[in-house]
Amino acid sequence: MNIKTYFMKLHYNGCMKNKRSLNRAGAEYRKVLAKMLSCCGLIVFVMLLSSGCAFVNMSVMPPVNELKEKVIEGKGDHKILLLNVSGFISEREKSDKLKLQRRPSLVSEIRETLQKAEQDEKIAGLIIKINSPGGTVAASDIIYHELMNFRKRKQVPVYACITGLGTSGAYYIAAASDKIISHPAAITGSIGVIALKFNIEGLMTKLGIEDETIKSGDKKDILSPFRPLTYEERKIMQDVIDNFHSRFVNVIYERRKETLVLEDLKALADGRIYTADSAHKLHLIDQIGYMDDVIAEMKQTLGIEDAKIIRYSRGGEYAGTIYSSSPAHNSSLLDMLGDHTNGHSPIPGVAFLYMWGQ
Repeated sequence: MNIKTYFMKLHYNGCMKNKRSLNRAGAEYRKVLAKMLSCCGLIVFVMLLSSGCAFVNMSVMPPVNELKEKVIEGKGDHKILLLNVSGFISEREKSDKLKLQRRPSLVSEIRETLQKAEQDEKIAGLIIKINSPGGTVAASDIIYHELMNFRKRKQVPVYACITGLGTSGAYYIAAASDKIISHPAAITGSIGVIALKFNIEGLMTKLGIEDETIKSGDKKDILSPFRPLTYEERKIMQDVIDNFHSRFVNVIYERRKETLVLEDLKALADGRIYTADSAHKLHLIDQIGYMDDVIAEMKQTLGIEDAKIIRYSRGGEYAGTIYSSSPAHNSSLLDMLGDHTNGHSPIPGVAFLYMWGQ
């Protein structure tokens, strides 16, 4: 082999090694690129699903489980159902921060619970366990309506037990019961209506932002946060508030007229709160006692010695004692300002609330 041939062979072998190295590197690069494209594709797919732009009928959220009976204590053939009313009373569905899990609204959950109880012949009584400052006018009224219909159809005793807070819309709901019993340290009352509205006109002026609302009539933006109410608009709003307040008072009076005089009730319904002792003296509640006292009272009314104390849950919820509660429907500033648009409106409206303004 001459020198020229020797060097040509070395050059060829080197090129082949480099080529194989490049081929291996290229293969690795293609694998990494494929993984990156797969991840990017998944991210884009999820974004399309969340934005409503996808055409694939596929849910990434787990389904809501059906309500199932859970025995808390007691035994026997008869059942007494505990119904929890806790947190902010609203028709709005609840979800976690990532919106990956949803819960039915309190209104929907209560209707579902009552429908299930109606189908069970062994349900002998219902106890509404209340710990809520109230909520929207509509939601409070719907739950009251559902409870009144349940009483009429099922023909079983319905008691309300206020364990912590039972104010405003929560007290409105309690009025649907045959008897209201309050824990000694509970708070009730706050009979009234409130509507919250911000006026950010001054802030917008400082920021150099002008409102250019186009409307069909001068009252169409009556609740706009970009300007103050006029005298006429304030009167319109006050008329709405007074109408809802009058309905609240009439509902309470119709349910408690055997112990309350209408004029006395109107004087009590100025929005103030009451301790259990005061509420009892003023005939806003019937008794003072704890949850076990309420259960004992219902057994006595039913003429039975024992009963299963049950509640309905969707699984994964602690329900070990009579004081266990469903996950609370907590209030937020947007709830109180009327943001019931699931985030589709940049500016919340105004919610009319049967709620203690804490």
